[in-house]
Amino acid sequence: MHVQIELWALLTFLIGLLITFLGCVFGFAKVLGGQIDKRLDEKFQAQETARDAGAKSLREHIDRHIALGDRTATQVTNLERDFLKWQADLPVHYVRREDYVRGQTVIEAKLDALYNKLEVVQIKGAGHG
Repeated sequence: MHVQIELWALLTFLIGLLITFLGCVFGFAKVLGGQIDKRLDEKFQAQETARDAGAKSLREHIDRHIALGDRTATQVTNLERDFLKWQADLPVHYVRREDYVRGQTVIEAKLDALYNKLEVVQIKGAGHG
């Protein structure tokens, strides 16, 4: 049993089969490309949403640090003002050690002089009496 096909018919059939196969491949590629594009768009959208959320979180974090820095600067300014006020009041409330010793020495010298005068008066008073 022999099958005879003319060359042109065979070529036409093979070319038709090839065109059909290539059409299916291109069709599948187009569908697959569309799905890939869809997935990429979803992925980029998710990344954009995550980036926006991250940027918002970062901005809030930076704002908190700026507010904390402002509060700290205010506290440092208040502390510096209180310290300067304390330094100004210090001489009023406290005496330096050298000044205290000098004043105490003067008081003790006066007390010694007064004691000597009283002793002289007692001796003179005891001799006249």
